[in-house]
Amino acid sequence: MFRRIPHPSPALVVALLALFVALSGTAVAAGIVPRARLADNSSKLQGKNAAQVAALAAAPSSLAGYITVKSASWTLAGGAQGDFSAACDAGQKAVGGGYENAQGAAFNLDMRSTPDGAGWKIYLVNLSDTDGAAGSLYAVCLR
Repeated sequence: MFRRIPHPSPALVVALLALFVALSGTAVAAGIVPRARLADNSSKLQGKNAAQVAALAAAPSSLAGYITVKSASWTLAGGAQGDFSAACDAGQKAVGGGYENAQGAAFNLDMRSTPDGAGWKIYLVNLSDTDGAAGSLYAVCLR
């Protein structure tokens, strides 16, 4: 019997669109980085015509040089819970983060940036009363 596949929901379509925009990497950088370079190198632009300046401003760029991922390990004894953090380098701000549970079973109750914004914190709870849990915490840092 033929079974019809349901259409994707509007929420799924919007989520996929947001995912592809975020993965493009140049969606924001194309509008910010070249103009910053132009401002820093204004003396080099003297004598250039408007078309050359516009071409420099429209040059593609990437955010890859502005984002780093920092990690820290975490360990919880059986039945324990605790707050763990990963710090960004000096001058960077945490814009997101997460964790992996390589051993045992733990879940998070809270994820947030540190009060100064220079790191990422996660509050974890070990599900087992007897077995320990361990893994890594990640901070996505932007300079």
